Order: sequence, then C-alpha cells, then structure tokens
Amino acid sequence: MSTESIVAPAPLTLTEGAIKELRKLIDQQEISPDFGLRVGVEGGGCSGMSYLLGFDQKKEGDSEYNIEGIRIFMNKGHGLYLAGMEVDFKNGLDARGFTFNNPNASSTCGCGSSFSA
Repeated sequence: MSTESIVAPAPLTLTEGAIKELRKLIDQQEISPDFGLRVGVEGGGCSGMSYLLGFDQKKEGDSEYNIEGIRIFMNKGHGLYLAGMEVDFKNGLDARGFTFNNPNASSTCGCGSSFSA
C-alpha cells in the first residue's frame, strides 16, 4: 500500500475556518502524522446518506490529498458523492461545528448531516 499523496487537486475544499479548527484539533489531540482526515459517506441518516469526518489511518482503496498541509483520506468510491463539496466550520450563536456544502446533494436533512443524491 503506497503512502504517496496524489498530485491531483482534492475533489473537495476546506474553508479557512475548517482548516483553522482542524489544525487546532490536531494540536490539542496530538494526532499522529500517520493519521489524516477521513472524509466520506455512509448509508443512513434521515435523508439516506450521512457524512463521515474524523481522523483515521490510510486504508486500502483510499485516495490521499493534501490541503494546506492537512492529509485527507477518501475512499475512491466516495468521490462521486463528494466532488465539489466544501467543508466549513461554524462557530456562531445559531450553529457550531463542521458543515457540508455539497452540490451533489439533491436534498438534505434539517441538521445538514445527511443527504440524498
């Protein structure tokens, strides 16, 4: 299994707020350099599919990208659902946490954590 990063641009973007929060989490939780941010989807949620976002090790079948020095791991099969998606971090009175702006979603749930394509 290769640990080389793909030279191609990542199929998703991280906003400045998301990058800042991820770097803070990496420092606070002392995340090992062997780990990266896993972005993906899984079946379930009130709209059919839920987003995955968390630190994990690279697995077979993953593509690896680098956004502003943050390693991103994504199962190759999830690219269809995540291409063009923007991950943001909100820290306001009305919302706090990571949000997903996915142009591939035909509908989303009220909380924004699940979608259908």
